[in-house]
Parts: sequence; C-alpha cells; structure tokens
Amino acid sequence: MLLNFIKKEIVLIISWVLAIITMFFNPPNLKYINYIDFYTLILLFSLMCIICGLENNNLFYKIINFMLKKIKTTKQLDLIIIFVTFFSSMLITNDVALIVFVPFTINVLSILGLKNKIINLVILQTIAANLGSMATPIGNPQNLYLYSSYHMDFLNFILNIFPFVLLSFLILLAFVCFKKSYNIVIPKENLSNKKTKTYLNYIYLFLFIFCILTIARFINMYVLFALVFFFVLIFDKNVLKHIDYSLLLTFIGFFIFVGNIENMSIISSFIKNIMVFDNVLISILLSQFISNVPASILLSKFTNDSYALLIGTNLGGLGTLIASMASLISYKYVIKHNISYKNKYIFKFSIYNIIFLILLVLLYFLL
Repeated sequence: MLLNFIKKEIVLIISWVLAIITMFFNPPNLKYINYIDFYTLILLFSLMCIICGLENNNLFYKIINFMLKKIKTTKQLDLIIIFVTFFSSMLITNDVALIVFVPFTINVLSILGLKNKIINLVILQTIAANLGSMATPIGNPQNLYLYSSYHMDFLNFILNIFPFVLLSFLILLAFVCFKKSYNIVIPKENLSNKKTKTYLNYIYLFLFIFCILTIARFINMYVLFALVFFFVLIFDKNVLKHIDYSLLLTFIGFFIFVGNIENMSIISSFIKNIMVFDNVLISILLSQFISNVPASILLSKFTNDSYALLIGTNLGGLGTLIASMASLISYKYVIKHNISYKNKYIFKFSIYNIIFLILLVLLYFLL
C-alpha cells in the first residue's frame, strides 16, 4: 500500500521532502505564511470543484457523444478526440481533460476493434492536452500560478503564447491528416451511461463564469471561494471527495521549499547566476527533471521575465514522461488497460514529444 502511494504521489512526496530538508536551514516561523500563494490555491480549489461537478454530471461525455455520432472514418475520429482534448484543456485544465477523455478514447477504440490505435492516439491526445492548455491562464496549474504571481495582463498573456498554440494546432493537424483513413461505424447508443443532473450543470457553468471574472480581477477571490464551497457543501458535497488535494498540498510543499531557498544565500546566488542565460531554455531543461509546475514556482522567485517562464514551462511540458505530470495520467490509463503496452508507449511518447519540442523551440528562436 505504501509503495503504491509513493508511485502515485511521487511529486507530492518530493515537494515535502525538499520542504522539510530546507527547514533545517531556515526553521519554521511566521514568515512561512508569506511563502504561500493563497490566491493560486483558492483559484485552483474553486476550479477543481467546478470542473469535477461538471464531470460528475456527464457534461463532457454528452458533448463528445454528440460529436461522435457524426463521424464515418478513423481520420474524423482522430480529429474529434484530439481536438476536443486540445480545446477543452484550455478551460478544464490538461489534467482534467485527460482524466475525462483518455478512458473514453480507450473505451471507444476497444468497442470499434481499433485497439492498435490506442498508443498513438492517446499520445497525441496527451500532447494536445499539454499544448492546448497553455492558451489560457486556467489551462494548467503553472499558468494559473504565473498569471496570479506576476499579475499578468490577460491580453499580453494571450499574445505571447498564441504563436505557440497556433503552431501546436497545425502540427497536430498534420499528424492526423497524413495518416491513412478507414471507414468505421459508431454505435448509435451513447458510449456512456452516466446519469445527468442538468440543473447542476447550469449552476456550475454560472460558477465557472464567476471563476473567470475572478481571474480577470473583477471579483474578490474570497467571494468566489465562499460561493463555490458553500454551494458544493450544500447541494453536491460528493464533489469534495474527488478534489485533487494532493496537488494543493504539492503546491504548498513547493512554496515552502522555494521560500526557504530564497533565504539560503549560496543556492539563491547560484540560481540567480544561471538565470542570466536564456530563461526559456532553462525553464524547458529544468521541467524535464522536476516537471513544469515546480519549475515555474522555483524559477519565478529569481526572474522578473514572466513571459519567458510562461513559454518555457509550457514548452517544458513536452519531453520526458514527468515533464508534465498530466502526461502520467494517460500513461497510467494505458498500462492499466494493457501492461504490455508499457515499453512501446514510453518509446513512442518520447519520439513524438521530441518532435513537437524541437519544432516549438525553433519557433521560439524565430520570434
């Protein structure tokens, strides 16, 4: 049981091990409260509640079920699965997009007798989630953190990241369009039997708008938190059982670790020295080893170049399997479906990610 927990929550464990180690050099005190970005945590918690509520009430499955009824070929199937994931990740985060749509993809391909497509399609779906999510401040945890921490302007955020989103879209489109296509028949019945409470979806969508207005700084974060928390507690408290509390705790662990690092002159000076080089490339490189969320938290304390970190940590989600922790979600679903896919999946995942990373880094140098 302990081994399974370690495998499942390795990033959480690492964050708190690092936090505890640095506590020996900077003992706990009241200043620790200032280390924690409560704005990011409240927004993240509120988004989790809203998206979890929509997921539990089958909204996303209803949308993709409707779209699948219109397709006739494998190419159309690929386009829908990949780009529903790509665009939905902009609003529901890359993690949630993969949690919702990867099992659905595996189920659809199994029903259609297309299991040979699972590895390639899930890999592209994962890349789509990681790259689509970089388009908005709420698309992934590092964007939400950077946007709030640096008090970014929404329009500048979009303008800086848009070229990379556009190229990502075109590369994904090319991957699909150059594949052979075969005729298929989608079953007429729904591919999901989940029950839906429509009125809850309307309320959650209303709360989602409130969340967007909070990110745009029109609504106080404590007002949002109170609205979301008390609504869920009274009308849909089952949602509170499914929140990813480990992600919130991971953020807190890294906040403490980074805050302590700032007060350790030797390490702090070393990081400041390497940050005089290209911040985008440093962000990409660091993300390969500790993933892009902790990389964004750590490096944000040592540079004012917020848009370099935005680009670097988003592109840094490509590469290794741990570069974006969302990628591990897809991997776990695939090997749970068939453990024999493990080595082939990792090999192809690495090749696909390297191709996307090289092309997007080339765009960075051209801009």
